[in-house]
Amino acid sequence: MLRDLVIHENEAARIGQVLGSFLEESGASEALLIDRSGQLLASSGKTATFDTVSISALAAGAFSSTGAIAELLGETEFSVLFHQGVRESIHVSTVDGETILLAIFNDGTTVGMVRLFAKEACRAIGAVLAEARAQPRRVGALALPLTSDEAGGRIGPESR
Repeated sequence: MLRDLVIHENEAARIGQVLGSFLEESGASEALLIDRSGQLLASSGKTATFDTVSISALAAGAFSSTGAIAELLGETEFSVLFHQGVRESIHVSTVDGETILLAIFNDGTTVGMVRLFAKEACRAIGAVLAEARAQPRRVGALALPLTSDEAGGRIGPESR
């Protein structure tokens, strides 16, 4: 079951550090943290040529489909997926029940290196997300969605 997740600035910074370390250690070029619905939560990488939003949505769908295959085989899920291409490959792994880590890499590294460091990254990110989920929800004005005036840049009555 997916729940609303609020990642505050300090958690985002910690996740960013984990993703950066993962890229450096594994040799992957991109790392995407996505929820199981395909929403991109965080990313880090060396290239800006990939459509990370589309990749996130499609990878989550593929992960879900593979989960259905796992159930047919008597497994709860496959915790790791790997797709090898001619130039680029992807490695997708479970962080927790709600999020997955996707790594994009080329022949500058190996799937073994990506897999090894993805396990460590998933463990570290999972701990950060568990802390974020344990935080009490904000109440009052801070918990409300932005009004149309606020979203348009007009914050208060003095700016009218």
